[in-house]
Amino acid sequence: MDFEQGQTGGDEAGPGEPDGDGVGVEVSDAERGERLAQLNSLIELMRPAVQADGGDLALLFADVTTGVVEVQLQGACSSCAVSASTLQGGVDRILHDRLPWITEVRGGVDESVDPFESQAQGRGGYVPSL
Repeated sequence: MDFEQGQTGGDEAGPGEPDGDGVGVEVSDAERGERLAQLNSLIELMRPAVQADGGDLALLFADVTTGVVEVQLQGACSSCAVSASTLQGGVDRILHDRLPWITEVRGGVDESVDPFESQAQGRGGYVPSL
């Protein structure tokens, strides 16, 4: 699940040039590597909580220069009624709180999974009442 430095993606602005927000940002290679390592470590720290309910958390994209990351909830999370709350109240909040360079967290669920398979993967750690 770890992203390597070459997979960070991002804009094409060079050092000292404006990025997509019009703000010049310079990040050294060492800082990029450190940020990526911190992000991967934090994602790995959160995964067991999601896996306990039959899901998983994947890092799809990370631009350590602009601070934009994209994550995806997988497995049982695809059919879970509280997956949006997990993304906003959990993943997004934790990433922003612990990594001050993160500016935006994009996320969603893996919609390619059959809803019945997704439901069968759940372990029932939390079931909302209707």
